[in-house]
Amino acid sequence: MKKLTQWLHDNHITEIECITPDQTGIARGKIMPTDKFIAEKGIRLPESVLLQTATGDYPDDETYYNILDPADIDMRLRPDEDAVFMVPWAHEPTAQIIHDCYDSMGNAIELSPRNVLKRVLALYKEKGWQPIVAPEVEFYLTQRCTDPDLPLVPPIGRSGRAESGRQSFSIDAANEYDPIIEDIYDWSEAQNLDIDTLIHEEGVAQMEFNFRHGDPLKLADQVFVFKRTVREAALKHNISATFMAKPITNEPGSSMHIHQSLLDAKTGRNLFSNENGTMSTLFLNFIAGMQTYIPRAMPLFAPNVNSYRRYLPGEAGNSPVNIEWAEDNRTVGLRIPNSEPEARRVENRLPGSDTNPYLAMATNLACGYLGMTQGLTPRKPVSERLGTEADPDMPFNLEAALDAMEGCEELREILGPVFVDGFIATRWAEYEGFKRVISSWEREFLLSSV
Repeated sequence: MKKLTQWLHDNHITEIECITPDQTGIARGKIMPTDKFIAEKGIRLPESVLLQTATGDYPDDETYYNILDPADIDMRLRPDEDAVFMVPWAHEPTAQIIHDCYDSMGNAIELSPRNVLKRVLALYKEKGWQPIVAPEVEFYLTQRCTDPDLPLVPPIGRSGRAESGRQSFSIDAANEYDPIIEDIYDWSEAQNLDIDTLIHEEGVAQMEFNFRHGDPLKLADQVFVFKRTVREAALKHNISATFMAKPITNEPGSSMHIHQSLLDAKTGRNLFSNENGTMSTLFLNFIAGMQTYIPRAMPLFAPNVNSYRRYLPGEAGNSPVNIEWAEDNRTVGLRIPNSEPEARRVENRLPGSDTNPYLAMATNLACGYLGMTQGLTPRKPVSERLGTEADPDMPFNLEAALDAMEGCEELREILGPVFVDGFIATRWAEYEGFKRVISSWEREFLLSSV
C-alpha cells in the first residue's frame, strides 16, 4: 500500500471508488473517503454480488446455496496497485481502484472474473508463454431514451441533424460528435488508457476504439474502465452510449474483436512464427483450439439474450457465423491480419461488445491454450469470401450455448468448476427473467392474428 498511498497523496485524492467487476461486467463496490480507505487497506463485500444478474436477481435457491455459503459471507477485496485510475468526470479529486477478491483464508474467489483471467494467465506463465492482446471495442451513441418500449434513435450531431444511412469509416460522420469524442480522448489520457485509433463503424452513430496491444490483464482493466468513461462522457452531453451487442433493429451489431499473439517470455520472440517467417505449429494449434472450444464457450463471448441478435444467418452485414480461419478475410470468425511474421496474430471476431472483457480474454486464451497443449490441428483455411450460412457446430441462441458449455469438462477445469457453475446459473436466471417479458413483436403480430 506504500506506493498507492503516495500516489493518492501526490494527486490530492479525497475519495476512492473501490470496485471489482461482476460476471456481467458491472462495477460493484463501495465509495469511501481516502483516509478511511488507507486505514482499512481494502473493503469487504458479500460474495453473493458475484452471482447477481444484470437485473439484480440471483439464480434459484438450490443453485445459489450449492455455490455460496448459506450465511452469505463477506469476501475480502484487496486493491491492485497497478489498477489505479483517476475519475476525470468527478467534481472532486477521485480515484477508482480495481480490487481482487479473496476469502478469509486468503484464497482467490473463483467466481471473480478478474481471478478467472489471472488463473488462465498463470497457466501461460508456467509454459514460459507471454500472451499479447489488442481489443477493438464498438458502441453506439443514441438519444436519451427513458421508455424501454421505444426504439433507439441516433443523437443530433454538430450540424443539427441526426445521422442517417451507412457511414463506415467516414471522417465527417465521426466529426459530427467531436465534443463527446474529445472528452473520451481527454478522459482516457487522464486515466492512461492505451486507446489508439477511432473509427466510425458501419452503423448509424456507431463508433469503434482500438486499443494498443499489451498484457491481457491490463487491457481487460482498461476496457472495463473505458466503458464507464464512454457512458459518462455521453451523459455529460445529454446523450447515451450503449455497448449492447445489437441495440438497433436493422443496424449492425457491436463487437469486441480480440487480436491475439504469443511471445516467448524470455526472448520476446513471436511464437506464432517460425524463424523462416512461416506459421508455427503453436499458431496452428492455437487456431485449432479456438475452432474446437469456441462452440462450447459461446456464453462467455455472447453472454446475453441480445448477444445472439448479432449472429443472424442469412442476413448480410452482421457478424461472422462461422469459426473458419483465413488470411486477410473479414468474412471468417478467425481472421489472420496481413502482417510481418514478428507481428503474426489471430483476430477473434465473434465476441460482442457486451461481453465481460476479463472473461472474453480469459476464454480466448483458454481455447488457444487447450489447442496448444493438446496438439490440435485446425481445419484447412478458406480462400473464398464466405456467405451467411451458419456453421453447424455453432450455437446461435443462449439456450443451446449454455447447454454446450455445461457439458465441456475441459473448460470447467481450466476456468474453474465453481466459476463455470456460477456463470451458467446467472445466465439461466437472466434468461428466465427475459422470457417473462412480452415483446412488442408479439403484440404487433400475434395480438389479433392467432
